[in-house]
Amino acid sequence: MTALPKHWPSSRRQGRRRATQTGPKLASTTTCKHCGQVKRSDFLCQNCHL
Repeated sequence: MTALPKHWPSSRRQGRRRATQTGPKLASTTTCKHCGQVKRSDFLCQNCHL
């Protein structure tokens, strides 16, 4: 029974798994203009929430 083809191709499963990972977005950190704390560029600052 192990010789049966997979339900979906492995390339499509890998593509869906790779799409869920936020690789380059995690590396884009900036310093806050108000307090100088390191923050994510697309998130609010944890210190001053600006």
